[in-house]
Amino acid sequence: MARNRVLQVGPSTALVSQHLENHYDVVRLWEHDDAIAALKAYGQDCVAVVTSAKQGFRNEWLDYLPNLKVVSNFGVGYDAIDAAELQRRGIQLGNTPDVLNDCVADTAMTLLLGAARGLVRADRFVREGQWPKAEFPLTHSVSGKKAGIVGLGNIGQVIAKRLSGFDCEIRYHNRSEKQGVPYRYEPSLKALAQWSDFLIIICIGGPSTHHLINDEIMSALGPKGLLINVSRGTVIDEVAMIKALQEGRLGAAALDVFENEPYVPEALLAMDNVVLMPHVGSATVETRQRMSQRVIDNLDGFFQDGQMISRVV
Repeated sequence: MARNRVLQVGPSTALVSQHLENHYDVVRLWEHDDAIAALKAYGQDCVAVVTSAKQGFRNEWLDYLPNLKVVSNFGVGYDAIDAAELQRRGIQLGNTPDVLNDCVADTAMTLLLGAARGLVRADRFVREGQWPKAEFPLTHSVSGKKAGIVGLGNIGQVIAKRLSGFDCEIRYHNRSEKQGVPYRYEPSLKALAQWSDFLIIICIGGPSTHHLINDEIMSALGPKGLLINVSRGTVIDEVAMIKALQEGRLGAAALDVFENEPYVPEALLAMDNVVLMPHVGSATVETRQRMSQRVIDNLDGFFQDGQMISRVV
């Protein structure tokens, strides 16, 4: 029995790669020096694509994939994929939501606590032998503070639940007010920033949120404010953020994502009031296993009965 041909854009987890090898006819695009030449040679018969939020998918490839029916994406974010164009062509797109909610929320809390309590600086203080010589400076409490969330989707709501355990007062900003949540909606992002002690960014990436957090918003958050980003690097105007931090108009930042990953501006590396992580919001063994299984289930589900578990379009 002939196997369905799948275009695998880049390396994936062992679970995904082994499943594809066992059940599909796989074209490994990253192993070819010339992607277009490979698509010309093998794309005609490809009916599915497996990719990731990092690897993305280029519209120019579609011309060489006339029989493409489905794209299964590893990751909840799909801003590197033109979902509207796939929908226009009748191609289904699936992603991996929900299975990573807890993990990303935990990362947001890690960044919040680490930045507020000076964890990185304190670790260095001890390792460098400074403790016997000096007192570590006072840091800031998290409990009972005012927490603003930008993007109260599924992950945002789990973050809010975590913050509730710290007795934080919570408000949020969305494109529209969410029904059935116990948190106050703030239609003005600037007003939310002015109110907040710390502002957590967990909205979608892409053109609609590009540089949503600009100089005005960071200045509104203020010299005592903490900015935390676990969404996409493009949501924050990085140049403006660096300037605001240097000038003291923004108190601190804790970042898992950046505009030009994996490259981080030298200015951020030199700042003691910045905590940096290498885009590892969902990067635990347990969560990556669940995400891998969702990629597989989306793909298999489509070929079994036309239904993906997590369909975007």
